[in-house]
Amino acid sequence: MAIPLAYFITFTTYGTWLHGRDPGSVDREHNMPGTPFLPPDPKSECNERSTMRQTPYFLDEGRRRAVLRTIREVAAHRNWKLWAAHVRSNHVHVIITANCKPEKVMADLKAWASRRLREAFAESSDRDRWTQHGSTRYVNDEASFHEAVHYVLEDQGEPMERYDRTNDPGANEPEA
Repeated sequence: MAIPLAYFITFTTYGTWLHGRDPGSVDREHNMPGTPFLPPDPKSECNERSTMRQTPYFLDEGRRRAVLRTIREVAAHRNWKLWAAHVRSNHVHVIITANCKPEKVMADLKAWASRRLREAFAESSDRDRWTQHGSTRYVNDEASFHEAVHYVLEDQGEPMERYDRTNDPGANEPEA
């Protein structure tokens, strides 16, 4: 199998994107750009909400900045090539090339972001910030790569905290 050009990684914040929610949710068969969401299912959403141990975790502007700064820091530290990132109030999209499996990339990004959020906002270490897993897609060709980058940077609604390698002369260097 060929080495992928990049990984398209998506993870959500704890309790904010439950299966069954309106306008829908994603699963393994509904996680590609342009694929329709699963239809809303209030009973399923209610069941998921009833199992939550904590309140939902949202990323305000300061937290979004901290997460993006951390993603850039981790990519530089690990010598991964960060192409694009968009940190939203309830989810994060990253396009990245790395010399390891995408699950490790996602786990490292979440762990470091949690640490930085704890430090910056005096949050409890037992606070759940992220859902248990996320989406780890392989991007294997140029067309898919450009489509994924466009989706991350342009198709998420009002821009929040974004990183675009093509507009960064000091690419992969963490912000001061």
